Amino acid sequence: MLRTRVIPALQLHDRSLVKAKQFGKFRYIGDPANTVRIFNELEVDELCFLDISAARKRRGPNFDLLRDVASECFMPLAYGGGISDLDTAKRIYDTGFEKVVINTAVDTQSHLIGDIARVYGTQAVVASIDVKTDWLGRMGVYTRAGQNRVSGDPVAWAKSCEDSGAGEILLTSISREGTYDGFDLDLVSAVSNAVEIPVISHGGAGTLAHIREAVDAGASAVALGSMVVFQKKDMGVLVNFPSPDTLDVLLS
Repeated sequence: MLRTRVIPALQLHDRSLVKAKQFGKFRYIGDPANTVRIFNELEVDELCFLDISAARKRRGPNFDLLRDVASECFMPLAYGGGISDLDTAKRIYDTGFEKVVINTAVDTQSHLIGDIARVYGTQAVVASIDVKTDWLGRMGVYTRAGQNRVSGDPVAWAKSCEDSGAGEILLTSISREGTYDGFDLDLVSAVSNAVEIPVISHGGAGTLAHIREAVDAGASAVALGSMVVFQKKDMGVLVNFPSPDTLDVLLS
């Protein structure tokens, strides 16, 4: 039986690697290609790159940067940001990425997930669902890097993505992202129990125990941000990743 995947989720801004908190202010991390070389040595399962400025600026992917990243990477790659049509997805696959991550276009181009899945297979399409919880505990689904509220029901949104042909869901808690407070386990459980496809829990991880909690709540995989690019909360940049042996023990 394969171990649960643990995936660094890395944020791009222009040509730089950055890390944001709650989809807001971000810190510079380093050069994406150099960071990929480090993750190669750390034997990560796969990498996910998310361009946090593409949707806000209404522009497409930076293909020169994606080629640089793919040329250095020894593990499976996913990319999200500014994908609005099948031709753009094709260029990303041709660059060397195995999966595309669709967020804003789930709302604006509702047919796109299905269009891509019919050509490349459902395993090559990840639906990104960004969820923000207000002070009353009410949830909302957001697109365009957290700027545009499109639904009040993450579970129904997830089911719709599955029905459209998505092979996985990247489920991000905006409210937890970058906080080190742990995943939104109620959200993870609700979505995981409602769909048949894998759910990747993202947003809030600060300890190894949080990874185990997300898996126990129903997540099929876990994506890590701050935890793999900083030494600790409020400390300096240090690209890192748990060892395979540590993860084997944690997730056995």
